[in-house]
Amino acid sequence: MSSLRMPQTLSTRLGVETGEAVLRHELMEEQVQSLGRAGRKVEAAMAALAGHPGGEGRPAAVKAAADAVWGFLVQREVMGLRDRAQVIAQYGIPREVLARIGAR
Repeated sequence: MSSLRMPQTLSTRLGVETGEAVLRHELMEEQVQSLGRAGRKVEAAMAALAGHPGGEGRPAAVKAAADAVWGFLVQREVMGLRDRAQVIAQYGIPREVLARIGAR
């Protein structure tokens, strides 16, 4: 006795979810959430940096901002998003932070 199975082309067209498709969706969802968290860290670091225009707290604020920006850029690159200019403009990342992470 043989069993019947739906042709793969038909199952794909009908939107039948495979274990692999579900896993890909969950992984993509986690990547998006992680990117969002990293973006919020950049926003917070830029706000903290703006609060230290000079003086004692500035070096620590620059380091924290550089760490946040570096993590965000790495996360974006892992996802295949490589346009740094857009990120730099959107978040208003100053040159001193970019120099700290080695961005060009």
